[in-house]
Amino acid sequence: MIVEGRAWKFGDHVDTDLIIPARYLNVSDKKTLAGHCFEDLRPDFALGVRQGDILVAGVNFGCGSSREHAPWAIKAAGVGAVVAKSFARIFYRSAFNIGLPILESEEASQQIVEGDALQLDFETGEIMERHGEKRFLARPVPQFMRSIIEAGGLVAYVKKAQGQGLKA
Repeated sequence: MIVEGRAWKFGDHVDTDLIIPARYLNVSDKKTLAGHCFEDLRPDFALGVRQGDILVAGVNFGCGSSREHAPWAIKAAGVGAVVAKSFARIFYRSAFNIGLPILESEEASQQIVEGDALQLDFETGEIMERHGEKRFLARPVPQFMRSIIEAGGLVAYVKKAQGQGLKA
């Protein structure tokens, strides 16, 4: 599983209210959520993000409340993956549940700069700047977790497994 895109750089402790403001929690339409993603932190984000772009952040990305609106908004905005030094535990699980690819890498989160063209390999955990100038390693995503992401999230994965007569 390979993801390629342009880096959007964020700092430490980006909480779920900064990802999607609480005033939009009554919205369930993912396209609408995408239009308000990072609205208070990066007003240019929703209009500037392109399909496949990659968020790069510091420690504790996705801290705050346990709502799935935050990873939904990120994924619906077209983000291909999130790389962070670390993730809040609930956000980490919610990201996999909805099929949003994430990687943890201390080195990458510190050295990647806004606009870098990146390629992420989820099987090996390799993070590369496409011009070969920067290369980092993250913890690879286990095959089972990659299968959940590739299916589009946990619900889709379970439905697919049940349709194939497998135990999920």
